[in-house]
Amino acid sequence: MRAALGLENGHTLSIENVEMLPPGPNDVIVKIGASGVCHTDVAILQGALPLPLPLILGHEGAGVVVEVGSQVTSLAVGDKVIGSVGAVCGHCWHCNHGMTHHCDNSAVITMGPKKIRRANGDTLPAFVGLGTFAEAMTAHETSLVKVQTDLPDEQLALIGCAITSGLGAVFNTAKVTPGASVAVVGCGGVGQAVIQGARIAGAGRIIAIDPVAKKREAAIKFGATDAIDPTETDPVEYARSLTGGRGVDFAFEVVGKPATILQTWDLARKAGTVTLVGMPAVDATVTLPAFALSSDDKRLLGSLYGGTQARRDIPLIVELAETGRLDLGSMITRRLLLDEVNDAVRALEAGEEIRSVLI
Repeated sequence: MRAALGLENGHTLSIENVEMLPPGPNDVIVKIGASGVCHTDVAILQGALPLPLPLILGHEGAGVVVEVGSQVTSLAVGDKVIGSVGAVCGHCWHCNHGMTHHCDNSAVITMGPKKIRRANGDTLPAFVGLGTFAEAMTAHETSLVKVQTDLPDEQLALIGCAITSGLGAVFNTAKVTPGASVAVVGCGGVGQAVIQGARIAGAGRIIAIDPVAKKREAAIKFGATDAIDPTETDPVEYARSLTGGRGVDFAFEVVGKPATILQTWDLARKAGTVTLVGMPAVDATVTLPAFALSSDDKRLLGSLYGGTQARRDIPLIVELAETGRLDLGSMITRRLLLDEVNDAVRALEAGEEIRSVLI
């Protein structure tokens, strides 16, 4: 089969013919129908997320089960599945306390086993145990969620990361309330999912903040009531002008940069909620005024994978899409073949698309 491999930081993906290794007892082989291209994969290539290379990249995908390991009990050949970011052991402290997205053993389960063999004989693992930039992937059964739906794979793929991260940040982390005012800094794929989540939650005003006109236009379509270019309009002053000088009830940062984190902090009112969704570089730091941390009574929250409990939340998200309350189709602004993955990475780095999908 063909797969896109990240071999060295600062280099493009290498598209190669590789041999799939036999599945382990709890592994499942999935024929991939579609894979979204996420900024996290780009961060690995750039070295901002310092994972050891080489790796099979890609972590946002959907497809059909074609083979199962000898001890697999939750899936069968022919099942339609969505990849979930991180396997689940089911018995560690976090798993037992309803936080499977923080499973203590996820990295051991997903990053250790080798998935494919290159022509030179080297064997490689896959990012978060998936590796969706390929024609097929081998994943632990707990990294996959079975779904029963007629939605196309290109839409289901987005649920694997962008949609769950965005909607989860709204519903699980921040817990946006009906009628609330919301600001979203960064309107790429995850940011648009935050906007849709805020709309579904019944937010009264949703302010989309992004320098790219295409993304601002999309934000209005997905439910934003206002969209501004931060290079031309001060987002903080704009938000305050709409909220009696207070600032918004809920502010979301979906960029992962120290400057936008500070801006998002300033967007929130006293006793408001600031939720950090973007993935910053591991060495990035932010300095906040110590007095304001206490006196302004704001909540500053991190949001890993939107606090998503995959088997609970992914079927609910599918239902939102099936009933038309969640628009997945319009999130896809470009479709490419696997051989074109490096062009998709370039477009993502340039901020040209909402979401590119490999089909």
